[in-house]
Amino acid sequence: MGVFAVDKLMSEARRLAAEYRRATGKSLGISAEIAKHDACRLLDLEPSEDAAGGYDAIGRGSRDGQRIQIKGRAIFDESKSGQRLGQLKVEQNWDSVVVVLMDAEFEPVEIYEAARDTVLEALESGRESKRSKRGAMSVAKFKAIARLVWTREEGAIEDEIWDNQGGVPSDS
Repeated sequence: MGVFAVDKLMSEARRLAAEYRRATGKSLGISAEIAKHDACRLLDLEPSEDAAGGYDAIGRGSRDGQRIQIKGRAIFDESKSGQRLGQLKVEQNWDSVVVVLMDAEFEPVEIYEAARDTVLEALESGRESKRSKRGAMSVAKFKAIARLVWTREEGAIEDEIWDNQGGVPSDS
């Protein structure tokens, strides 16, 4: 199956997932697959043949050879706090985690990336929480420790220092 056909299928999957949520109030459960597709397409990643290895893609270009775990989260109500990512595979071999944040139409809005050491340190610092022990993290916490690498408005963001506190790229 060609890339065009997969892109067309993913477009239809987004539409169906959004319609299903509007009709039932429940998620269809395909945001992870959409996130993997988007991360690979937008960040020049090669999907992994074996997700059992703890990573979903291998980097190309500036991420060449990196093993990347991909998580996705559709944000339906930005005023709600406490939104969580799926469990991170902390015991597996990977180099970084990419989180694709999507809107209510399951379209990518922002993509954040954090190195393994940074993620594990953040999980360790919240170790008193049983969720942290299981590799769970909130979207807000991940955004605080990660680097913004793609936005719908800007596309890929390369070699900028991102100031998570101010929300704008920094020159220093």
